[in-house]
Amino acid sequence: MIRRALSWWQHPAFARGIRDMASVSPGLAAWGLMTGVAMVKSGMSPFEAVAMSLLVFAGSSQLAAMPLIAVGAPVWVILSTSFCVNLRFVVFSAHLRPYLMHLPLRWRLLHGYLTADMSYVLFTRHYHHPPVTELERREQMAYLSGGSLFNWISWQSASLLGIALTNVIPTHWGLGFAGILALLGVGCSLASSHLRRVSAGVAGMAAVVAYALPLKLNIVVAIASAVALCLIIEETGHKQAGRAT
Repeated sequence: MIRRALSWWQHPAFARGIRDMASVSPGLAAWGLMTGVAMVKSGMSPFEAVAMSLLVFAGSSQLAAMPLIAVGAPVWVILSTSFCVNLRFVVFSAHLRPYLMHLPLRWRLLHGYLTADMSYVLFTRHYHHPPVTELERREQMAYLSGGSLFNWISWQSASLLGIALTNVIPTHWGLGFAGILALLGVGCSLASSHLRRVSAGVAGMAAVVAYALPLKLNIVVAIASAVALCLIIEETGHKQAGRAT
């Protein structure tokens, strides 16, 4: 295990993954700082906030769950909301499966924990096809490891700093707006196709229309609406392609 990790860390692609991730890390760090502050402000103890940051490592899911935890929402609502918010990682993992299946289970689990939105986006932009040779495998895993590790370190550092400085950081700094900008940047980078842009627009509109629902259930409505519409569009496209042939 150590030998495999060293072969990745010593590869030039590892440093390239770090450099690419460093270019987008300031926005993610602002998001992490805001999340750390928000966890303590929602009523969590510093220990609970640190545990959530290290164990969950999912900013959007944490931000969705914290208001529900603060108001004492049922556990099933909290878990359902977090599950829906993180559904995109099911798509990410399905896409990355051909790239990672040659690894032992413990490495796949580690990459599953470390891989986040931007590390996935940057990786798939560089590598459009799964590896064929051992050299390609080493290069791809080195790049993914470098980007994911740097993303994890920058996020956790900012989140833990936010937890430690909760009572020092003035609320008028607008950290919530910084977090929104970071999320917007991630979302725009993921909207790389017409279908993804349509789904983002539909989700946004549905979330606004259903905003009055209790317990932040408008998030669930938004995700369900976008997924349903995309499935309908894809099915219609397949049928039209079948008629054309």
